[in-house]
Amino acid sequence: MDILQMLVVILIVILLVKPLGTYLYHVFSNESNKTDKWFGWLERVIYKLAGFKERRHMSWKKYVVSLILMNAVLVAIGFLLFLFQGSLILNPSKIKDMEPTLAFNTIVSFMTNTNLQHYSGETGLSYFSQMAVIIMMMFTSAATGLAVAIAFIRGITSKGETIGNFFEDFTKAITRILLPLSIIMTIVLVGLKVPQTLGPTIHAATLEGNIQNITIGPVAALESIKHLGTNGGGFFGANSSHPFENPSPITNVLEIMMMWCIPASLTYTFGKFAKNQKQGWVIFSSMLILFVGFLALVYYSESQGNPALNAMGLNHYQGSMEGKEVRFGIAQSSLFTTVTTAATTGSVNNMHDTLTPLGCLVPLALMMLNLVFGGDGVGLVNMLMYAILAVFLCGLLVGRTPEFLGKKIEPKEMKLITIALLAHPFIILLPTAIAFLTELGKGAISNPGFHGISQVLYEYTSSAANNGSGFEGLGDNTSFWNISTGIVMFLGRYISMIALLGVAGSLLKKQWVPENMGTFRTDNGLFIGILVGVVLIIGALTFLPVLALGPIAEYLSIR
Repeated sequence: MDILQMLVVILIVILLVKPLGTYLYHVFSNESNKTDKWFGWLERVIYKLAGFKERRHMSWKKYVVSLILMNAVLVAIGFLLFLFQGSLILNPSKIKDMEPTLAFNTIVSFMTNTNLQHYSGETGLSYFSQMAVIIMMMFTSAATGLAVAIAFIRGITSKGETIGNFFEDFTKAITRILLPLSIIMTIVLVGLKVPQTLGPTIHAATLEGNIQNITIGPVAALESIKHLGTNGGGFFGANSSHPFENPSPITNVLEIMMMWCIPASLTYTFGKFAKNQKQGWVIFSSMLILFVGFLALVYYSESQGNPALNAMGLNHYQGSMEGKEVRFGIAQSSLFTTVTTAATTGSVNNMHDTLTPLGCLVPLALMMLNLVFGGDGVGLVNMLMYAILAVFLCGLLVGRTPEFLGKKIEPKEMKLITIALLAHPFIILLPTAIAFLTELGKGAISNPGFHGISQVLYEYTSSAANNGSGFEGLGDNTSFWNISTGIVMFLGRYISMIALLGVAGSLLKKQWVPENMGTFRTDNGLFIGILVGVVLIIGALTFLPVLALGPIAEYLSIR
């Protein structure tokens, strides 16, 4: 029954890939279609208010500058609102201003689509901050990721055309995708008993005669965009394990599908732009193979339970239920864990700190790879980066200039790809080492053994991958952790974006090379195997040593 539950969800997502991927293509194709009639009027109002009379095509450099400036303005506004939230409206619980380093960490976190939380939502933010900053950032950060993905796709598939206009792509991502889907899913979640109110905290009398304060708020609205935008971050500190955020197995499945559907469907959108749907299915199949392998590992590990307890005749038949909600069980907890770190969402319905050693290796590995579906747009871009790398390596093996989608891959593109490829492990491993060298870092660790290494490694991996899920067990609301993870989140978001948009801009200018007998095909089963192999080999060479110090060592120690 557990396996059937997981297979049904996977099948539903597969069935959504084509219709949603086609819709995404129509949104960003810049060709007249029915979505213009539905949403064009709203966009014209927005463009007029913003002063965008002419939306000219941009070079990749102008696209990057526009992206960064837009994000910078939003960060500045949000940071000030956090600092003075105690004096602003919609604060019935009288929540105080946010401490500066925590405000810095939080605003960078939500602008970079990370949504790492060093605070508890119900006690750290007012309703105004939740709506005017958090929910707003969830829309804008997801729209930024989608815009980058579409620009990158245009760059590698267009024949001397353009990567588009950032502001137009950004606006369409919100008006035609994120906003309508969020409204629909908010209504659905409200119907499934998720709260949606601006009312103050409920004061309830318990059977013992005491008063219990029950926090409520606009939970459904946050939950919908939280998952559709692959944002993560919870209205409550317990995130999607809280019964108000995720009350039933039905809402659990809906949340899984929301955070998975757009990243999965973008592979089909890529195929439409490439005018070769097999290209899209190759990328999707490679992602799915990796996903199923990691899902099988975490499910097997959690269902087998703790080897030390099993040796004593305890816990074998029910598996490891520590840190999991009974209403979800091991199957839906394992699936949620895999999806939320594969899609770099960061929403959690169980405590990752309590996963078995091999179970916790899965979310770590998925965030280290950061391409198994990934966040809205970012995962596809990263997988396409590996596809270009795979083509380049194959070209070296056979002694010919590599080509991808009719574009020659040359040193300039490979230098930019190398920067993006090396930056990710650098901003994970270096801060992890620094944390262990300082008392400011070591003082936050709650477990002195191998598990403590995993706690620190998970925090920086989650930050660098812009995932935001917490291993927990780490006392991370300090100046050291707020500033260091804030810097890692910033670098993890923008270094790869800038480098890969540079690749798109370079490929855009190249002459299209027609296929011939010597062309290495990238739309068949052989390339799926090559791509999966390249991802696993590079991932293992980069991260296996540090994983051996954490979850692998912990697993061997309890055998």
